[in-house]
Amino acid sequence: MKKGTIQVALIALIIGAIAGVWISSRMNPSVRGPVAPVAFRVSADSGGDIAGQVSFLNGFAPVAKRTLPAVVNIASSKIVHLQQSPFFSDPFFRQFFGNERQFRMPREQRQKSLGSGVIVNADGYVLTNNHVIAGAEDIKISLADKREFKGHVVGSDPQTDVALVKIDAKGLPVVPFGDSSRTQVGEFALAVGNPFGVGETVTMGIISATGRGGLGIEDYEDFIQTDAAVNPGNSGGALVNVRGELIGINTAIVSGGGGNQGVGFAVPVNMARSVMEEIQKHGKVVRGWLGVSIQPVTADIAKAFGLAGKPRGALVADVTAKSPAERAGIRKGDIILSLNGKEVADSQELRLKVSMLAPGTTASLSIFRDRQERDVTVTLGESPAKAQGEGGTAGPESSGPRLGISVDQLTPQIAREFGLSPDTKGVVVTDVTPGSAADEGGLQKGDVIEEVDRRPMVSTDQFQRAVKQAGNQPLLLLINRSGDHLYVALTPR
Repeated sequence: MKKGTIQVALIALIIGAIAGVWISSRMNPSVRGPVAPVAFRVSADSGGDIAGQVSFLNGFAPVAKRTLPAVVNIASSKIVHLQQSPFFSDPFFRQFFGNERQFRMPREQRQKSLGSGVIVNADGYVLTNNHVIAGAEDIKISLADKREFKGHVVGSDPQTDVALVKIDAKGLPVVPFGDSSRTQVGEFALAVGNPFGVGETVTMGIISATGRGGLGIEDYEDFIQTDAAVNPGNSGGALVNVRGELIGINTAIVSGGGGNQGVGFAVPVNMARSVMEEIQKHGKVVRGWLGVSIQPVTADIAKAFGLAGKPRGALVADVTAKSPAERAGIRKGDIILSLNGKEVADSQELRLKVSMLAPGTTASLSIFRDRQERDVTVTLGESPAKAQGEGGTAGPESSGPRLGISVDQLTPQIAREFGLSPDTKGVVVTDVTPGSAADEGGLQKGDVIEEVDRRPMVSTDQFQRAVKQAGNQPLLLLINRSGDHLYVALTPR
């Protein structure tokens, strides 16, 4: 195409575009002048002025402007003692490789860590993660205005990874508390902190999930999950909504390489606030205690117990002697369906709900026993430190292809080998076939099967008969694993 032809074509396109805009404006007189900024819709009860200022033109700048002054950097340090290798103190080694001073290794080392925190009280109270300040001998807190203060720990709770730190300052900016129970999946969220020590940083994402638990990160887990970029150093920082309200304390990430991969977790602010208030009141967190080991109710377990409808509640695998649960008459095999009139979705929810109640509280439970619901009243105790996590020899006999395990008679000698009480009764699992029903159900070598379908097992013959009589119906096994009890439902094949 010739140069002149190209120029003519461009001029024609420009004229056509101008004409199109003119015609459109004539047909729709309401379209005049520059386009007005499009603001996010904000409901009347959703937050006042800050949320109203958020728009597609200025983004989340109003939220960041409000939050950044109240998010601090925390630098902590402690002395760690190093174990001296005997190799370097061996006289034979020094004789051939030089004098002692040349090869003397340091016996201690100062370990430093960086994290973040959130000012939640104008008088200098800062919420952060326990792992940010755990064991620290020196805590330095840097504010957004470059001021630095020495921080001291008011108290901490390793089981939720929440800590409260105090600095000697007044009139500080704060991040107002939100209500994490109202947080919804899909909402915008901003993570504010000090990733990698580079300085105050704001990242944006959405709430990916709520009520995340069973991750093995903390003892009590009810995490808010977000895809806002959270990296090392963000720990203890703020997770805020579009109203600039604190909804979580950033705590952990799931990452293969140590950096953000879009899966971050925050302690919900309602939990963090409750822990803070307990620390301020008692100097520690005082939790209610029921005294049971519980496990989830799966579809197979629900069917085995005759629980109709969707799997729900928490299955009692064991009851601690002289505990509130034992005094209230709760037994192994009970399924706790509700607490104080509110349905218990799963074992994790029950642990959280009980932990939030004060010792001495009288609680009403609805339990499922022998295919019937009944009500139980229990007075909670105080959770002891150890219980804060509310769990003649015959030849081996095989259950054949039906379950995929081999069992043997449990003798006092075998019980001692597995660290069990001498009076433990049952049959011990000696082998598990890979890919079998038992393998998929999580049975392990050394497990002791104490019951089958709620009937005590005292011999391998009795166990074989119970498996045979079950036919193709699911079997409910009570397992003793190193002194801890759990139920497993297996379907013979």
